[in-house]
Amino acid sequence: MFKLTRKPNAFAKICKNFFSPTVISSLVTLSMVFVINGSAWADEKIIKSHGFNFFGELSYSKNFSHLKYVNKDAPKGGDISIWSMGTFDSMNPYTRKGRSGALASAPFESLLDGTADEVGSLYGLLAETIEYPEDQSWVIFNIREEAQFSDGTPVTAIDVDFTFQLFLEQGLASYKAILEQIVKNTEILGPKKIKYFFNPDASKRDAIPIVGGLPVMSKAWFEATGARLDESRMEIAIGSGPYVMEEFEVNKRITYKRNKDYWGIDLPLMKGRSNFDTITVEYFADSSAALEGFKSGEYTMRIENVSKNWATAYDFPALDEGKVIKKTLPDGGIATGQAFVMNLRREKFSDPKVREAIGLLYNFEWSNESLFFGQYARVNSFWENSDLAAEGKPSEEELALLKPLVGDLPAGILDDEVVSASVSGLRALDRKNLRAASKLLDEAGWLVGDDGLRRNSSGDLFSLEIIERSPAFDRVILPYIDNLRAAGIDAKYERIDSAQFTDRKRNYDFDMLTTQHPMSLEPSSSLKQYFGSESSDVSVFNSAGVSNPAIDVLIDHVINAENKTELKISVKALDRALRALRFWVPQWYNNTYRVAYWDMYEHPDEIPPFDLGYLDFWWFNSDKAAILKSSGALR
Repeated sequence: MFKLTRKPNAFAKICKNFFSPTVISSLVTLSMVFVINGSAWADEKIIKSHGFNFFGELSYSKNFSHLKYVNKDAPKGGDISIWSMGTFDSMNPYTRKGRSGALASAPFESLLDGTADEVGSLYGLLAETIEYPEDQSWVIFNIREEAQFSDGTPVTAIDVDFTFQLFLEQGLASYKAILEQIVKNTEILGPKKIKYFFNPDASKRDAIPIVGGLPVMSKAWFEATGARLDESRMEIAIGSGPYVMEEFEVNKRITYKRNKDYWGIDLPLMKGRSNFDTITVEYFADSSAALEGFKSGEYTMRIENVSKNWATAYDFPALDEGKVIKKTLPDGGIATGQAFVMNLRREKFSDPKVREAIGLLYNFEWSNESLFFGQYARVNSFWENSDLAAEGKPSEEELALLKPLVGDLPAGILDDEVVSASVSGLRALDRKNLRAASKLLDEAGWLVGDDGLRRNSSGDLFSLEIIERSPAFDRVILPYIDNLRAAGIDAKYERIDSAQFTDRKRNYDFDMLTTQHPMSLEPSSSLKQYFGSESSDVSVFNSAGVSNPAIDVLIDHVINAENKTELKISVKALDRALRALRFWVPQWYNNTYRVAYWDMYEHPDEIPPFDLGYLDFWWFNSDKAAILKSSGALR
């Protein structure tokens, strides 16, 4: 169960990426409702369940045997290897200091975990059951008796509480703020029983998923080592998951091995999963070197994200001989919201006319035809490829949310069609859009001088730098730079290494860069990490520095939605407002996974909609591997 490759519960994703965007929210399936006797809970209806879903029933009953999409009889064994770009100097994924190694959060489990075929449902992993009142003012987690860390010591309520306190005291500032808003206090009720009390104004959709999704670490390990959560270190903390780190060579590779004594191997939630004996991450300086490494068998599984490679580079002998499989598999998830974003903390981007002009100068249509072999569609919405994307003019229900906020939103928000990405012709420089962009820049007070460059009334030059770490983006960004220069902007492109890119992104030291906005089908408090005013100068996810009171109110509407109808209306209104701010230049998406792998892996016939799961529920075919090795194709 590698959280990097799945769409897990909210907090598992948060922790994986230094907090992740998603908080999976939901109404509850009542597996069992009863009244607990005693003075504290007298006359209070208590829900006891094997899982949690805020908006509807759980797909899997209390006594389910295995997840529908896995091969419950998948064999255990074999190796799989993948690649990562750049370098790493830490094995602590929960700090901003340093660059953590790939899959560094893999050894850790949480009390609850999600699945790849449901939205909003969480099931007991470390926790066997949960208990909570109808008002969800508190929750009790009953930890499985058999749950244990990789060193054989039991997972206890003390460890759960210790981890919570650790994130509260030493976690990232933005996440500490969320915990403080949601959790009032904790109480250890027994060796395997812990209770969280929630603040009265905490989001009910977030509260249980966030504390249930917190990774659980060993208190004894931290006390013995003196390690801190907020410090970079090469030693990985002890977890309870099916994989442990075996070895690493800095900036070259990391290998994780399956824990043969993993406590949860027979859990229905875990059957048919975590099938490989070892998972290795090979590091490469850039994507071109990585592709050549795959061709030579240095690693064995590749998810291709470069359209040119997919169209032209897979013509090597091993593929022709059937030793490598190349295929597309369906991806039913929301598009990642990939885009160039402008750093709104910089004064030159304060005028919406400037932002609109910069958006007009990126030519997706030419890029898709000339560079991407027609493989992509344009991103328009933060919820692209879902029914949550805003469309046309606002509905009456959306207007009811937007009208009180109109003073803090761009003109036309109530009457105009939703803002969509500009459409260009098939020449690299679209003259019509160039004229429109030039007019907007003129109106914003950035006028062209004798040298062909734009300056404001103070004589300041309009300079713009785009930073990127991947050489694969050179062919995308350089034509965009040319178009920006054609409009009189002193535009530059700087490609930097991964460590520099990470540092500059974290410290908001950029004009524009490419980032992603991975949204949930049931978004909630994680929206504040991406777009909330309170996160504009502290969150690693709010790259643009969005800080707008109307956006804050709309986020609250989403968080407080009590049913799916309210949620859909609120998200559409938020999407419409965010797009109207024009702080992003949307890029592209593909609704398939492009997969290449050496022919020794198998997967279920039907891939679940929300995760490819190649490190989770794929498995190793030893007979096919033997053929490859005997032929000399692989070592």
